[in-house]
Amino acid sequence: MAPPDPEGDRGAAGAMAPGKKITARIKRTLPVKGPQAPTLSELMRWYCLNTNTHGCRRIVVSRGRLRRFIWILLTLSAVGLILWQCAELLMNYYSASVSVTVQFQKLPFPAVTICNINPYKYSSMKDYLSELDKETKKALETFYGFSEGKSKVRRSVDEGNSTGSDFFKQIPLLKFEDFSKTATDLRSGQKRKIEGSVFHKDSSIVNSGDSNDIIGFQLCDANNSSECALYTFSSGVNAIQEWYKLHYMNIMAQIPLETKEKLSYSADDLLLTCFFDGLSCDKRHFTRFHHPLHGNCYTFNSGENGTILSTSTGGSEYGLQVVLYIDEADYNPFLVTSTGAKIIVHDQNEYPFIEDIGTEIETAAATSIGMHFTRSRKLSKPYSDCTETGADIPVENLYNKSYSLQICLHSCFQKAMVDSCGCAQYAQPLPAGAEYCNYKKNPNWMYCYYRLHEKFVKEQLGCQQICKDACSFKEWALTTSIAQWPSTVSEDWMLRVLSWDKGQKINKKLNKTDLANLMVFYKDLNERFISENPANTLVILLSNFGGQLGLWMSCSVVCVIEIVEVFFIDSLSIVMRRQWQKAKKWWNDRKRDRSGKPPEAGDLERQGHDNPVCIDEDLPTFNTALRLPLPQDNPLPRTPPPNYSTLRLETAFTEQLPDTLEVGQH
Repeated sequence: MAPPDPEGDRGAAGAMAPGKKITARIKRTLPVKGPQAPTLSELMRWYCLNTNTHGCRRIVVSRGRLRRFIWILLTLSAVGLILWQCAELLMNYYSASVSVTVQFQKLPFPAVTICNINPYKYSSMKDYLSELDKETKKALETFYGFSEGKSKVRRSVDEGNSTGSDFFKQIPLLKFEDFSKTATDLRSGQKRKIEGSVFHKDSSIVNSGDSNDIIGFQLCDANNSSECALYTFSSGVNAIQEWYKLHYMNIMAQIPLETKEKLSYSADDLLLTCFFDGLSCDKRHFTRFHHPLHGNCYTFNSGENGTILSTSTGGSEYGLQVVLYIDEADYNPFLVTSTGAKIIVHDQNEYPFIEDIGTEIETAAATSIGMHFTRSRKLSKPYSDCTETGADIPVENLYNKSYSLQICLHSCFQKAMVDSCGCAQYAQPLPAGAEYCNYKKNPNWMYCYYRLHEKFVKEQLGCQQICKDACSFKEWALTTSIAQWPSTVSEDWMLRVLSWDKGQKINKKLNKTDLANLMVFYKDLNERFISENPANTLVILLSNFGGQLGLWMSCSVVCVIEIVEVFFIDSLSIVMRRQWQKAKKWWNDRKRDRSGKPPEAGDLERQGHDNPVCIDEDLPTFNTALRLPLPQDNPLPRTPPPNYSTLRLETAFTEQLPDTLEVGQH
């Protein structure tokens, strides 16, 4: 093969097109490195020499160990600061700021639910509660000497014995002495030892009075009589009321709903007068719904007919004004100890939890309730752990109203009650296919209920962990003021007129302790809207990232892409290539060992080796390989020379590449 002619090569290069000249020059000047580097150390060296981040380059090109150590320390510090600042930016990105907006406009009037504190007329309930009342009066006589006359008490006791009452047999009232577990059974009058865990139902377990005043009752598991719980009260009033309420719920659970609605108050019984926004209203503006603990309740402006009333003027004259007939004489003396009504202001789509957040209205007084309307909106995930509609909560909504935290908690407890006790608690709606608890079908329900309620309060049922706050809700902040009503000078004529308005429905003159005046109104028409907004947007986050990278590492997006390419893609390819070579070598050795043939000399000659004389960083070309000296004494197998017949490519290439011209010039 004739040596190349330099003059001819330069002439061929001069005849090349300008684009090809630039391409040839780039190929000649750029080192063949990067992804083709054989080791990770060479890849890192190539990266430090060619990267746009100045710190990495200074580590390689700096002379002296001290200067190189300083640059390593500064670069690592900058990387640490970048990671810290970027973490702060990410945490700040998922935070939210609160904004408050106040608008002045015509406001929709909320729904106002009104209930009598006494759920059912006592005169109508006596037939159902007579046996329970007799046992309660006997307990009062035994504990405190309370008596309505010897003949009445004797007759009550005889009737109780004749009917074979099981109230005290199932849940006896007990009197404890000196905080010990020695108690006196009220029915037999005998002392006995009581076993079981003690639970104090009052806020304080310390009794400041006589220790003999400690009263409670024992609940035992019907399936295991050794499993018992003692519930003690520092006040006899609380103990008797709690005991009475348990049996009361057991009785009411067995009465049909239609019958209970007839036993409670009608709209004509509860409402005497009604005004809204200066205009007269009546019972047609109220919607009845039955509450298990409060009987018939009536909601003004419920929105069931598709119309929601609104008001355009604030002040007591333009709100809701009603006069309620309480009828204190027909109250149950053991079930309720206060007189009046309960109201709750709520949205039309919300369930009125009277027993939880209701406001009590007292009799012989005018109660004014001023409202401020606030709408709140929270951001859902990832900013907070709230729910939009409750569809993502694994708890069935038993109230047929929009989702709220209270609905979720009550529904969760009711489901746990049905699963654990086999029946539903009376104060909450019935799940599908369930029945309310009563002694006849569920003799163990009281013990099961108290145990379950104890777990619920201690957050051991998991309801507090499952249920979440609603992301959007409406709230009416209430300000209550009370004045004497009617006044002394106007009492006579007002009571006479109201008695006449009541007509033939009552046969007596009204007493002011039977009446309550209620006014509900907007104090102003300022609608407050509280909303959460993201503290940072995606654009601001990326800008902050870019600022941190540029400040500490003089780096840009291109630099980040370069880091990903080198440290992830190229490094992974080198590691995988090394592993593949090892696996291939292991497989070839295994095949050779199985065949039992020693490696041939031709195989060793065909294997390449690293020539220690070659210190050029670039990959060797054909011309440079010819100038490499042979190793002394031929300790390693030589690289076989190329097959020259394959180099005859004159017909494939019409021009000689410029990088082959330099060989002839030296």
